[in-house]
Amino acid sequence: QVQLVESGGGLVQPGGSLRLSCAASGRTFSSHAMGWFRQAPGKEREFVAGISSDSGSTYYADSVKGRFTIDRDNAKNTVYLQMNSLKPEDTAVYYCAAADLNGSWYKGSWGQGTQVTVSS
Repeated sequence: QVQLVESGGGLVQPGGSLRLSCAASGRTFSSHAMGWFRQAPGKEREFVAGISSDSGSTYYADSVKGRFTIDRDNAKNTVYLQMNSLKPEDTAVYYCAAADLNGSWYKGSWGQGTQVTVSS
């Protein structure tokens, strides 16, 4: 298991950018697929982006494809989410997750979340 701490959230105007970071503790970070999820008020948590343990594969929800980029630095035990062209509908609490070694997000580790608000 890894412990995860997100940072970088905040208030941004529509069309703006934010870069979220997720710092992980533990020796096995580089063995885990990592992902970002979000949950808006009154809605279920949804997948945003994922990256394989070796950065060889990335995955995105259709709603963010072309605007968001996930990457990771295994030397720094950190995963990032670069968010560009932000829209009001991107407003949510963003969670970092580490899949367990069988690839399950929900049996893995989760951060506490960071608020992203897109508003003029």
